Amino acid sequence: MMFKLEEILMATGAELIKGTVGEESYNISTDTRTVKSGEIYLPLKGASFDGENFLQNAIDAGAAGCFITGKNYPDNAQIVLKVENTLHAYLKIANFYRNKINPKVVAITGSSGKTTTKELVYSVVSEKFKAHKTFSNHNNEIGFCQTVLSMPTDCEVLIVEMGMRGMGEIELLSKYSEPDFGIITNAGSAHIGRLGSLDNIAKAKSEIVTGLKSDGTFISQNNERIKKFANFDGEKIFYSLEDVEILERNPSYSKFVYGGEVYELNVEGDYNIENSLAAINLGLKLGMTYDEIKKGLVAYKPIEKRWEIEEICGYKVINDSYNANPESMKAAASTFLQLYENPVLVLGNMGELGEMERELHRGVGEYLAKISPKNAKFLTVGNLAEEIGKPLEDIGLFVKNFENNDEVSKYILANINAGNTIFLKASRSMKFEEIIEKIKGEVRI
Repeated sequence: MMFKLEEILMATGAELIKGTVGEESYNISTDTRTVKSGEIYLPLKGASFDGENFLQNAIDAGAAGCFITGKNYPDNAQIVLKVENTLHAYLKIANFYRNKINPKVVAITGSSGKTTTKELVYSVVSEKFKAHKTFSNHNNEIGFCQTVLSMPTDCEVLIVEMGMRGMGEIELLSKYSEPDFGIITNAGSAHIGRLGSLDNIAKAKSEIVTGLKSDGTFISQNNERIKKFANFDGEKIFYSLEDVEILERNPSYSKFVYGGEVYELNVEGDYNIENSLAAINLGLKLGMTYDEIKKGLVAYKPIEKRWEIEEICGYKVINDSYNANPESMKAAASTFLQLYENPVLVLGNMGELGEMERELHRGVGEYLAKISPKNAKFLTVGNLAEEIGKPLEDIGLFVKNFENNDEVSKYILANINAGNTIFLKASRSMKFEEIIEKIKGEVRI
């Protein structure tokens, strides 16, 4: 998006060290590798990098000017703007543009399901409105700014996914996004290693109401911890699977009744039905008709590595290894066990669970032990995932643990008959896509 220098100064409160205010307009760039002629370079900083070390590179690449926090700047910069914090300047520019375009802003967070819910919301609202959304899971402060600044000028609904690794991060995003609607999908044990307790996780997620407009609407899973910590005086809508009558559960298809209306999804899983309730309630608040909402839900397609079904050398492989926490692993695995005969589950380590990581992995196994058929096979990968298998072994189910993806891939090829359906679930760090590639490669040989 192009800004006049006067707008940049107004948005950021920057001190104009060099240059003059005129009619020229400028894009903002945060990357010297892609900076274009005439742009203004805004150097971001992190734990292991400092964009201000590359001011000269940006100017030499054609940038018209740059932001600084110190005293030094390139002599050949036409424009120099000084601020205390470049990330806050970036957020202020995004907020300025958000208010200039003034779409309805939908903010979404949750321990799990937030990216899926974002995609469901986008699919629904796009049936009636010109919508723009967070790309992939770029849900931190920088991703928020990039999302807002790439918003078309005719955008009517802006959908922003908000992630966090600690307290205060969602509060910051909420402050600068000023949402009209705030959605919390759930508050589970993801990031418990960083935040210490389920209460703290709920507090952190509930920060989404900080910037929520007083005449806005808070939409959330019916969760007692969220109700306790989401202090918002405006309209609140709580949804639950208990409000749903499920008519059909089939692979790649769900049909259910909610609020007296029948809806369909071309994905399986009760958790996906629950996520869709947020989209339904939002659509209704935006004045959409039942037919528009229904059409939007039917059009939804899961994104890469989220229940991605692929036929590989005689196996049907369901790859849901984009990420994992105890709640999402229980939900996805139970859906798989419910829908497929002769199930083979490959489950890996879940990250960021802190001191309780072994107990939480074992808890997944205890849950699955209550619902798994006797013919289910569990292949676990990693030292933590081994804990999942112990309660399953205790009741006589088939369990085998492997140290790495190569070992489990070889075992599958040697011992699992073609025609079986294999389910993959683990944290992203486990790189379970390697299992798929190794199976493909081995079979070709």
